[in-house]
Amino acid sequence: MVNADHSGQPAEAFGATAVDGTRARLRMARLGLWLLAAVIAVRQVAAVLTTPRGERLTDLETWVGPEGVLHVRGSLYDSSEYSGTPFSGLALTPFTRSAEQALGWGWTFGTLLLVVVLGLIAARALPRPVGRRTALLAAPVAVSLLMLSMPVRDTLWLGQTSVIPVLLVLLGCLVTPGRRLGGVVIGVAAALQPTLLLFAPLLWCTGRRRAATVTGGTFAAATALAWAAMPRDSHTYWVHHLAGTGLGGPADDLANQSPHGALLRLGVEGPLEIGLFLLLGAAVAAVALRRAVRYAHDGQLLLAVAVTGCAAIAVSPTAWQHQLLWVLLTVVGRTGRRARDRLVWPVAAVLVMTLPATMTLPNMAFLHPVRDNVVLLAALAAATAVPFLSRTSPWFRTPVPTPYAPPVPARFAFVPLLPFLPRVLVRPNLLLELLLLRVTYAAYAEVRLAVTGGSNSAGRAHAEEHGHQIHALERLLRLDIEHGINHAVAKTGWLREFFDFYYTSFHFIVPLTVLGLLYWHRPVDYRWARSALGFTTLLALAGFWLYPLAPPRLMPELGIVDTVHGVQDFTRPDYGTLTHLTNQYAAMPSLHFGWSLWCGLVIAVIAPRMWMKALGLLHPLFTCAAIVATGNHWILDAAGGALVVGAGFGLAYLLQGPRARTTAAVAEIGSGPPALEKDRAVG
Repeated sequence: MVNADHSGQPAEAFGATAVDGTRARLRMARLGLWLLAAVIAVRQVAAVLTTPRGERLTDLETWVGPEGVLHVRGSLYDSSEYSGTPFSGLALTPFTRSAEQALGWGWTFGTLLLVVVLGLIAARALPRPVGRRTALLAAPVAVSLLMLSMPVRDTLWLGQTSVIPVLLVLLGCLVTPGRRLGGVVIGVAAALQPTLLLFAPLLWCTGRRRAATVTGGTFAAATALAWAAMPRDSHTYWVHHLAGTGLGGPADDLANQSPHGALLRLGVEGPLEIGLFLLLGAAVAAVALRRAVRYAHDGQLLLAVAVTGCAAIAVSPTAWQHQLLWVLLTVVGRTGRRARDRLVWPVAAVLVMTLPATMTLPNMAFLHPVRDNVVLLAALAAATAVPFLSRTSPWFRTPVPTPYAPPVPARFAFVPLLPFLPRVLVRPNLLLELLLLRVTYAAYAEVRLAVTGGSNSAGRAHAEEHGHQIHALERLLRLDIEHGINHAVAKTGWLREFFDFYYTSFHFIVPLTVLGLLYWHRPVDYRWARSALGFTTLLALAGFWLYPLAPPRLMPELGIVDTVHGVQDFTRPDYGTLTHLTNQYAAMPSLHFGWSLWCGLVIAVIAPRMWMKALGLLHPLFTCAAIVATGNHWILDAAGGALVVGAGFGLAYLLQGPRARTTAAVAEIGSGPPALEKDRAVG
């Protein structure tokens, strides 16, 4: 008899239908990703070409401007801030003439095309074997990440040429079939950016010795050609400025993400700085080349090239941000034996290369040395320390799986459980959580300020109009108690100090403490609670955007005393340091109350004893009193906060299902007491 499924359809036909469905979904996903890449490309190009000419392609002006390379009669280095090699000035001058005639359009679209080619080469160079899904989706994902990265954004905005050396190296190492041709291509790249000569030892140690020799010969020939054609410029670059050192912007500028720039920013100068720079560069180059050779022999040639490129950053005296694409290419390496650790390095690298450092690290003085050099530190880590797995490792393709709670049906048939919000039974990777929490909060703060147009004055009139609406509604409902409570507290010294302290201190301390305790002691519940908090915050951001609201303390006609910030000058919408950091009209809903209510509900659900549950519920009660007593919120703001908290828990339940602990316990009941005790031990 022929095997059949429950509908009577033959199993073979059923399997073929499933395969066809999977292929169709992959094709649709690939098309969607390419459309996304196209949208990102259009957005980046539009941002450049719609900017006034004097504010865009400023580095291209080094070539085509009135004082640029094309018009200068003396040395290249007498023009603007040109910092390239003499050979690049000799080779790229013909291309800049077309850029001058096209007013930057040809240059911009040409750079865009180079970025697309770069992404395609990187996608095709993934270590084999590659799954069908990865093969189909890798190219659009690579192009999109490159378009979003700071190096490409800077290259498009400034009119730079830094994509060209990276592309030439990838062509020479990964594409060109002939050994000599590959060496010629990499030698030309080194002539444009001398530190790329590090790829010659990589070629030599991986068996491509003829290509390595040709690389060195091509570099020497190109440099000699430039010296013969422009001896004065070559002497300036190679002798007077020691291979470009000191050209361009100040060496200690934050944009210079090289060890030389980092040491200068740390206050190290003179012979000590030079000695440390040379010692560090030599050590990083030695370690990185050894690692790169190992990865190349392992069949991960793209990773070997990326690691060597990161080492080139370490040995360069100047590594401007638009030259740091090598760090992004290291995302092809696989790290971590466990599946839940696999995304740590890719996420960290993508965040470092796509977001400003102020979003990845808090604005704390002791973190400034790290924040100012975060791209350099990422490059050094990729070159010397990140433990990329070998293809021979048993965890390369099959990492230790993550345990999940048993699947449960969706709340409604038309609402599927979201695959990216699984009910995991173990705690997530701590570093990854900290990265995501930090970036999420930074994005939240940016959105809060952006809803008023980037300043508090932009939305003041609209917010005050909404404030009068809320006050009128509270009077209608007989809830306008803010004035009475505020003045009663302001007249009582100890009570005022208590509520001021509670308002300014507990807003962040308590939620972070709850998250920390859940992460360490109740990891199953941590994910459920974190999702609810995330949904709550997103809904609150929508409220800030749609309904900017002036708090009582910013409406002087009401006579509310601002007990926290003191007497304010209402003739100016911006006063004090705080107003430059936060949106003063992000009052509805109140996240002060919303986050405190989230804490109270989580503690009430999870705490094992009644007195703990009661203590947890006291926090939102005290917070509600504090936001009203200090004049920072209306009563209805607290009601709005409660509404988004309820919606946040509702969305978590709707899209994820019930708590993983609950579903796991229910599923284990039929397995006997030992299994149930095992589940309890997981938390």
